[in-house]
Amino acid sequence: MRKFITNGPGLPKWSSPISHAVVVNDICYLSGQLSVNEDGHYVPGTSQEEATRAFANLFSAIHAAGFEIGDLTFIDIAFVDLTDLPEVNAVYANLFPEGYRPARTIYQAAALPYGARVKVMGVAIRDGSVTR
Repeated sequence: MRKFITNGPGLPKWSSPISHAVVVNDICYLSGQLSVNEDGHYVPGTSQEEATRAFANLFSAIHAAGFEIGDLTFIDIAFVDLTDLPEVNAVYANLFPEGYRPARTIYQAAALPYGARVKVMGVAIRDGSVTR
């Protein structure tokens, strides 16, 4: 069974024809989220501000799909400038305390939509046997 999440509370309206998340059984694949508001307009800011808003959008997508933040198993973070990593790490450490941090990759992208500095995406797995 597949469930396509295109809208829900707190989710920005997309101008692109994509889903915020796609659920297949107990796995939720989350599309890349940027620092955009509910109207889908890019909100520029520092790397910390953009990461905070992007993660809020990611968490809204998780909840709209019927998952919890604790179900996140993998996070992927794209940066336009890797020198922003320390600021984004500070946001990440606050959102995911030690012992509850998903696996993560980071990379530098040549450019992100709207001129954004940070994009986050992830995978969540709902499994009652996972220790939280």
